[in-house]
This record gives sequence, C-alpha cells and structure tokens, in this order.
Amino acid sequence: MKLAIGNDHVAVEMKKEIRAHLEQKGIEVIDVGTDKTDRFDYPISGYKVAKLVAAGEVDGGVLICGTGVGISLAANKVHGIRACVCSDPYTAKLSKQHNNTNIVAFGARVIGIETAKMIVDEWLAAEFEGGRHQRRVDMIMEIEQTQNLKAAE
Repeated sequence: MKLAIGNDHVAVEMKKEIRAHLEQKGIEVIDVGTDKTDRFDYPISGYKVAKLVAAGEVDGGVLICGTGVGISLAANKVHGIRACVCSDPYTAKLSKQHNNTNIVAFGARVIGIETAKMIVDEWLAAEFEGGRHQRRVDMIMEIEQTQNLKAAE
C-alpha cells in the first residue's frame, strides 16, 4: 500500500509521527507536506495529496493542518476526491465504509497523536460497503461532475 501525506506548518510534528506510524506498518508514504514551522499554506499540501490520489499514484491520503478543515476543503476541490475531517476513530471508519472516502484529515490542534493514530488505523482497516451506500456516493459524484443533482429537482 502507498499513501500520500501532507500538512501545514502547524502539523509538522504530528505528520512526522503519523508517517513513522504508517511506515512501521509497511506502508510506503509519499510526503508532500512541509517539515518547517515557518508559515506554510495548507491548500498546497491538500492539492498535492489530492492530485496523487485522483491520479491513482497512491491508494489514499492523510492530511493534517490545525483543524483538518481547510486542508480537506482544498483537497475536495480536486475531481474525484472525497476527503473527510475526523476527530474520532468511529467517524473515520464510517467515512470509508459509507462514503468511500479516499483521504482522511484531522487537526493537530484538535486531537492528540494517539487519537490520530487510531483514526488512521480505523480508516485504513475499513472497506467501502457498497450496496445502499453506492447510490449516495454516486449522487455525490454527480454533483461534482455536473454541478447538479437530478434527484433534488
């Protein structure tokens, strides 16, 4: 498995620990974030991780900024990306099972490192359930592709 990871200046230390955690599990990690604590604009990392995921160059992505919100918003602007901010392992698990998320995000100012590791582990272990959830993911993709949702008309 290969994952991309990205962060801003607030999340340098958490990114390093999560990267090491993933590598200890035998996961190859492509790091497109910053290692400096000088101001760094989170949309850059969000975009870079999302592009790698959308192109199929990696199997998924992990994004970390202060809250996880801004960096995930940037990633979600890339066609085909379903990034979810998670502050607990249960949400991470269900985001994959029900929404087929391909990027998980969290905030270095919101959660601690052990919770971040649990979030990543639950997200990685989960599998998309398909079935009734596929219809809803298809609707999300319809909105992305057409800026419309026929079911809502």
